[in-house]
Amino acid sequence: MLGTYALSAGYSDAYYGKAQKVRTLVRRDFEEAFGRCDVLAAPTAPTTAFRLGEKQGDPLSMYLSDVLTISANLAGLPAMSIPCGVDAAGMPIGLQLIAAPFREETLLGVAHAYEQETEWHRRAPALSTRASE
Repeated sequence: MLGTYALSAGYSDAYYGKAQKVRTLVRRDFEEAFGRCDVLAAPTAPTTAFRLGEKQGDPLSMYLSDVLTISANLAGLPAMSIPCGVDAAGMPIGLQLIAAPFREETLLGVAHAYEQETEWHRRAPALSTRASE
């Protein structure tokens, strides 16, 4: 609703136009990278997973947990997150795989091959709503 107001209130060039330009630049960077490889591997989040309910009172931390996945969404690229390890507390670590546009089959194939060679997808953390457990 706020976006609709901003566009109708004469802020289209100030916000929407600049956002479209940034999106184009991000997409071009990805296109260049996909000229050299089929799939990009990146972290899913800046930290390992946190316990259920642990960050509920901290909306900024919750937002920042997703910050590394924004570029794929912004560029309109297929991406997925798969487990690739655990931290000292046994919480999962995510590996983000990103493919070129319309290369979902390649993306799924790489994820499947990785899971065939590792056991991380079989591990699950103990679920608890208490951060201290």
